[in-house]
Amino acid sequence: MKSYFSGMQNIEAYQKSFIVHLEDFAVDKEPKNLYEPINYILKLGGKRLRPVLTLMTAEVFDGKADIAMNAALSVEVFHNFSLVHDDIMDDAPLRRGKETVHEKWDLNTGVLSGDAMLILAYQLFENYEPTTFRALAKLFGKTALEVCEGQQYDIDFETRNDVTIPEYLKMIEYKTAVLVGAAMKMGAIVAGAKVVDQNAIYDFGRYLGVAFQLQDDYLDAFGNPETFGKQVGGDILENKKTYLYLKTLELGSSIDKSSLLETVSSTLISDSDKVESVKMLFNKSGASEATQQAVKKYTDKAFEVLKTLNISEDKKQLLREFGEQLMNRRV
Repeated sequence: MKSYFSGMQNIEAYQKSFIVHLEDFAVDKEPKNLYEPINYILKLGGKRLRPVLTLMTAEVFDGKADIAMNAALSVEVFHNFSLVHDDIMDDAPLRRGKETVHEKWDLNTGVLSGDAMLILAYQLFENYEPTTFRALAKLFGKTALEVCEGQQYDIDFETRNDVTIPEYLKMIEYKTAVLVGAAMKMGAIVAGAKVVDQNAIYDFGRYLGVAFQLQDDYLDAFGNPETFGKQVGGDILENKKTYLYLKTLELGSSIDKSSLLETVSSTLISDSDKVESVKMLFNKSGASEATQQAVKKYTDKAFEVLKTLNISEDKKQLLREFGEQLMNRRV
């Protein structure tokens, strides 16, 4: 008998049970100005992608989703901590369509509440017995540091004009993909999976994470404004050196290249014209096609890893469906 529903229904079931747990986690303590911003950011919504992966992976390795709940919560609290601090660095007014923490409160509150969230994320591992605690804390420490490294690369790239594609891929791996890999590996650790399987599921998540970010780059330019949830063309207006941008410089003619550099640095054209002109160059140079190819390449790498896992075909299919949904998303 097949106990796995279709992928999407499954994901929604995980999301629902996770949100119940998240509601219970709400910190109602003094001082209010430290804890209220934490509750605010945690309840702002979002896809809850990473905690869902932790719960799903625990079940894939025959554990119960319930035992992975604190690890899943840790991943989500850490992810949101990084968003609070990212928003400060980017001076972003909105997150998921609502005011960012540092705008709603102030800068100091954003810094301090973020710090507290990082500590809360660590504390959640204390609910596990010593060997599991140690494995989770070790993975978490490594991942958290890599996320900081990725963020620093991202900041460095803003002022550099010689960013290479391998450097960009390393940046998104650290900034985004390692946390997806870690979320899945935590589910495997809690379920008591073999180390070889823990490492394989980490790679599966990491490759999917890179594909997810490349897809995000693509959707930022070519997504539907009504479903994407962010301003379409935001990366273009911020002069971000995305995969699309770097590929245009690599594949485009010399006219395309100079046109791209001129357009993004121009102060004389309107935002909407800038976005349209740059998108045209992305298409003309073959960069948009190359970006979609790269998404496929990393998704395929993830699916190759699946073959090595010591789990049933049903479960491999569940993970494959999840990967496919992620890549076919329009949001």
